[in-house]
Amino acid sequence: MTLDDSTIDPAELAELDLSKASAARVYDYWLGGANNFAVDREVGDKIVNAVPGVPAAALANRSFLRRSVQWCLANGIDQFLDLGSGIPTVGNVHEVAQQGNPYARVAYVDSEPVAVAHSRNLLRENATTTILHADLRDVDEVCAAQEVEGLLDFDRPIALLTLLVLQYFPDTGHTAEIVRRYWEKLPPGSVHILSHVTDDEPAIDGGEAARLSQAMATPTYARTHAEVRTLLGDAPLVDPGLVFAQQWRPEASNFEPQHSCVYTAIARIGTE
Repeated sequence: MTLDDSTIDPAELAELDLSKASAARVYDYWLGGANNFAVDREVGDKIVNAVPGVPAAALANRSFLRRSVQWCLANGIDQFLDLGSGIPTVGNVHEVAQQGNPYARVAYVDSEPVAVAHSRNLLRENATTTILHADLRDVDEVCAAQEVEGLLDFDRPIALLTLLVLQYFPDTGHTAEIVRRYWEKLPPGSVHILSHVTDDEPAIDGGEAARLSQAMATPTYARTHAEVRTLLGDAPLVDPGLVFAQQWRPEASNFEPQHSCVYTAIARIGTE
C-alpha cells in the first residue's frame, strides 16, 4: 500500500522531507495503514527485523487508547486534547469517544503535514472534532488556537493525551515542564493519558528500537519507569498506575500481547 497524496496540499507535499522517515508514518505502517512512503516502510521494516515485538506493542498502545478513552467517558469526561495525534487510522480518539457519546469533542494537534492533511480530509463533516497544525511545545499557541479554544469548554474537565509522543523529546526535565504548562491550562477534574516507549522490558528491546529510530526525522528516546513517572510528577494515578500497555485494565474478551515495550497511565491532574 502507498500514500495517496491527492488529499495533501501541493505546497505542503513539496515541503515534505522524504530523505528521512516520519515517526507518524512509520507507526501508521505498523498499524497496517496506507499513509506512508517507501522511506517509512524501509525504516519500519528495519526496526521490526531487529525487534519483532514492535508491531504488537503498537497495537497494544492502540488498545490502551480505546480503553482509556472509554474510561474517561464512564467517568464523565467527554472532551479530549490529543497532542501528537498522528495519522488517522481505525480506532482514533474521536471514533472511540463519539461511539460512546456522539457529542464528545476532540481536538487533535500534530506537526506532521501528512497527518494534518489526512485528518482534515477525514474530519470535514465532523463538527465536534478539529485538527490543529502546530508544534505541541508551543503550549500557549496550541491552547489559544481556534481549533482548540473554540471547540473545547475549558470550564469542564478535559482529557489530555500524549500517546507515544513525549518520547520524541530527549530532555526529561524540559519535557516535564511542557507537560506542567498544559496541566496549568486545564480545568479541575481533568486527566492526562500517557503512553511512552521503554527499554525496561527484556522480551522486547525498546532501547534497540529507539536506537534504530535515529534514522527518522524525529527519533525515539526510551525512558525507564522512574523517568516516565517523572513526566507525571506527583499526580495521583488511576489504578493500576504506571504499567505496561497490556496490563492497564485488560479486557478478557480482547487479545493482548504478553509483552510490550510501552508504559501507560492516566494521571489525575485536577481536583474538584
